[in-house]
Amino acid sequence: MARVEYTEWTVPVAQVGSRPGQTMDLNKEFPAPSGIGDSYVGIKENAPVQVDGHFDSIVDGLIFMGSMTAPMHAVCARCDVDIDQDLKRDVVAFFPYESSRAEAMNGRSSRGKNGKEQEVEIIAGEEESEDLYPLIDNGSFADLEALIRDTFVDALPLQPTCRPDCKGLCPQCGLDLNENPDHHHDQVDMRFAGLAALKQQLENEQDED
Repeated sequence: MARVEYTEWTVPVAQVGSRPGQTMDLNKEFPAPSGIGDSYVGIKENAPVQVDGHFDSIVDGLIFMGSMTAPMHAVCARCDVDIDQDLKRDVVAFFPYESSRAEAMNGRSSRGKNGKEQEVEIIAGEEESEDLYPLIDNGSFADLEALIRDTFVDALPLQPTCRPDCKGLCPQCGLDLNENPDHHHDQVDMRFAGLAALKQQLENEQDED
């Protein structure tokens, strides 16, 4: 028998899983697992993740409903300043019992009224298997590591901004336009740049004369 490994994300759920209809509240801080984003935008490993919600017991497993909050670091895609803010997401996740998970992954069969074996529709196909999270030790513990990682990886913004109306940087000199909203450069029409140079040359020649 394989040895069960308990981690910092292991939650005892044997009591709530004893029979359908049971509920267990969960309000606890967990360390953020590795692999959530990068240096540009993400959540640092071991950063505090606050999990608030409850497990509900059903026939095939446990349903977790709640929210997760963690400190996100990022760099504004417009003005390049550092961003530090809390990222919060609502969560609904299914923790199937081992037998239910196997049936969901592989399909199952049953006998109809006529006594013949009939194939039952697969609950969750291979494409949906990532939405299932593990119960270990015969359903006595839930492991939240993968759920925390998946929740925040999906929630990270592709182009984070320090504020919705961030004006960004001046494309010519790089000055922060949020702090200098009236900043601008006189635009020169390059089509007349040659004429301007010729004019300057003629003026210089006249001055020499």
